[in-house]
Amino acid sequence: MNRTLHLSNSAPGASTEGADLGRLAAAYLERLLAGDRRTACALVVDAVKAGADVRAVYLEVLQPVQHEVGRLWQENAITVAVEHFCTAATQLVISQLFPYIISEAKLGLSMIGCCVGEELHELGMRMVCDFFEMDGWDTYYMGANCPLQAVLAAVAERKPHALCLSVTMHQNVPLAQRIIQAVRSQFPAVRVLVGGFPFLLNPALAEGIGAHGWAPNAREGVRVATALCLEHREDAA
Repeated sequence: MNRTLHLSNSAPGASTEGADLGRLAAAYLERLLAGDRRTACALVVDAVKAGADVRAVYLEVLQPVQHEVGRLWQENAITVAVEHFCTAATQLVISQLFPYIISEAKLGLSMIGCCVGEELHELGMRMVCDFFEMDGWDTYYMGANCPLQAVLAAVAERKPHALCLSVTMHQNVPLAQRIIQAVRSQFPAVRVLVGGFPFLLNPALAEGIGAHGWAPNAREGVRVATALCLEHREDAA
């Protein structure tokens, strides 16, 4: 089975590294759909060991492959069992890449990342937290299915500079809004960012539910959060 992923780096004039990552993404997807988790994981990990940029691998290999897997499941081209298998394999890859994401430099900033309500799509937030870690943040990843009180308790205990909320399903947007309202009321120093499918469709939604900012991907999320937190730090000084 040979699938072609439509990646931005496949455009004419793309860098050699981008083309290589496009081929890696296609090969990774092919091995996953064949049920060959061992080879699939090895392809990605070996590429990073050989010098591929971890951030680029996340954004140009793992993320588009997961999007393609989700699309195939929605179109009934693969079963939910295959979708779960592919997601678990990508989680395994991410765990094996952990030694490559630890940054020696520290910004003195901290964040909490979680998926609100009954959200079980935690892989995206896991990637987001890793990007923050690579940029010198201290991260606290709460994972999936985080109710309001659990989020508030974590914020009270950890006292982060930023709280990042992931929302995949539209029905969880109201819960995200309640979390944001509670955090802004009880912990006004915390900057709250959101991300996920509803905000990709309607970026204005983030401001509408009270978030300080939003981002379409992990790299932009770190940039936005850093700017917001450093600006707030300067204003408070």
